[in-house]
Amino acid sequence: MSTILEHPEAQTLLEQTDVAPETVNSCSRRLTAFIQRYLSCFYRTEQRDHADTILRGKLSGLQRKTTEPIATQAQEKRRPLQLFVGAGQWSDDAVTTELRRHVQAEIGTPQGVLILDPSGVAKKGTQSCGVQRQWCGNLGKKENCQVGVFLGYATPRGKALVAARLFLPEKRAQDQQHRTKTYVPKDVTYQEKWRIGLDLVRGVGPDLSHAWVVGDDEFGRASELRAWLRFDKQRYALDVPCNTLIRDLSQRRPARRPGGPERLPEWENVAAWANRQPKKRWRYFTIRNGEKGPLRVKALQQWVQTKDEDGCPGPRERLVVIQSVEKNPRTWYVLSNASKDIALAAIVGAHGERHRIEELFEEGKQEVGLAHYEVRSWTGWHHHMTLTLLALWFLQLERLQLGEKKSGPDGVVDSPDFHDVAPAATAQRA
Repeated sequence: MSTILEHPEAQTLLEQTDVAPETVNSCSRRLTAFIQRYLSCFYRTEQRDHADTILRGKLSGLQRKTTEPIATQAQEKRRPLQLFVGAGQWSDDAVTTELRRHVQAEIGTPQGVLILDPSGVAKKGTQSCGVQRQWCGNLGKKENCQVGVFLGYATPRGKALVAARLFLPEKRAQDQQHRTKTYVPKDVTYQEKWRIGLDLVRGVGPDLSHAWVVGDDEFGRASELRAWLRFDKQRYALDVPCNTLIRDLSQRRPARRPGGPERLPEWENVAAWANRQPKKRWRYFTIRNGEKGPLRVKALQQWVQTKDEDGCPGPRERLVVIQSVEKNPRTWYVLSNASKDIALAAIVGAHGERHRIEELFEEGKQEVGLAHYEVRSWTGWHHHMTLTLLALWFLQLERLQLGEKKSGPDGVVDSPDFHDVAPAATAQRA
């Protein structure tokens, strides 16, 4: 049976640090202690044994981390492990609640960032729960796939995936035959992804110290989500599409008649608005180290209104346009409810943390089998994801333990508002 020392992640850690190989020998002992923390979440002795086997298999050097090769490697019967993952009577909530407590204790900070992001896995056939032809962000096109909504947590100390829920498309939610075959619970109804995201934020919020909720334009375009986050007193920085209509509240027009009220400006495409802004309005920031060195961006901000789903003007929000400084620049349009005393650098820095959930997805797929599963049921998908989140969290703890050089603050350089340990300010006017 291959050991965790043979795992590519362990080898990468050795290459990226100056510690001697013998220092990593304690990794197996730490894994045992890690698993022990969570075993009380499983009701029966055999469940605890199966959880131990699955987690060790996910953290081994296996090419494919499904139950069959894990069982073969552990010299155990395949069927009991498959039933444990696919239909086991144990609580995902109990395990993920303990996971969040662990994450809070190890890396929690009041300036933490909650990151919403959907992720799809292509699937053949139509038998798996929630599978249908739908948008798959990983492939950048519509494809037959399952989509989950995930919540990540990022701080200067590290990062973790802390929650996941399967998206059940409306057509599948109304298909009683599909629901019966895939064991969808009776109380599960169709929810848009943003509603699932809101539930996840509300579910983990009390457990994890945080200052921000961020997400891509699939979440930001939902004015109802932004409204509920404001109601919940959650500070957000959410992307919106480039065709979002805004009203620049600084551009009041003269009254039509003497003594009459000032007229509000016309609605305008946010991309068109940004393109006509003068160069002097942009400020430059270094937000984090990328693959090719420090990533520099420029940003500007303005108080605006947008329209809600019914076409009615919404409340005043802070628009922040962020553009990377490179040959082929990328542009993000961000709406936030951050008050005026929150520095622009803080919003730019919080938005810059979004990339960390993509790193977690990549590590999860490459290292612990995030996309390696053959379960078809609602329960099976969630059990698989819960065990995967645990394995991925162990890898993040190993980074902290072994002192990975890439660990540390990733925040915007000039933002004491964003990270307690951020370096000195370097933002400058264009």
